[in-house]
Amino acid sequence: MLWTVKQAVRILAAAMAFAAPALAANPWAQARVVTVVMVDNQFEPDHLTFHSGQPYELRLENRGKDMHEFTAPAFLKAAKVRDKRKLANGGTDIVVSSGTSVRIFLIPGPKGHYDLTCADHDWDGMVGGITVD
Repeated sequence: MLWTVKQAVRILAAAMAFAAPALAANPWAQARVVTVVMVDNQFEPDHLTFHSGQPYELRLENRGKDMHEFTAPAFLKAAKVRDKRKLANGGTDIVVSSGTSVRIFLIPGPKGHYDLTCADHDWDGMVGGITVD
């Protein structure tokens, strides 16, 4: 079946009108993926940049031999986290066992600079930063 340009435009407009409310109702459908690899005593990358109000899927992969924590109290408390049960220590960090990964969906809070550490290995240089612009 061949469509005229007008018919194709109407079909496309109808599809977009139908999809827009669904995307607005599920902000996670448009989440940008940010991956952080945790190896023994460092984050890779050690500085993250997020855009305020943009949904993200934060993937934390622990490729080290020890358990590591993504400790960012001010950042995590200010963010809208989809599943707060994945947060540990009163919502201040995310624990990632050796050889595993964790996915956290979040929308960053206010613009600013936030500290990032591994609570168990900050003394050995496992530190970084987070910028929300």
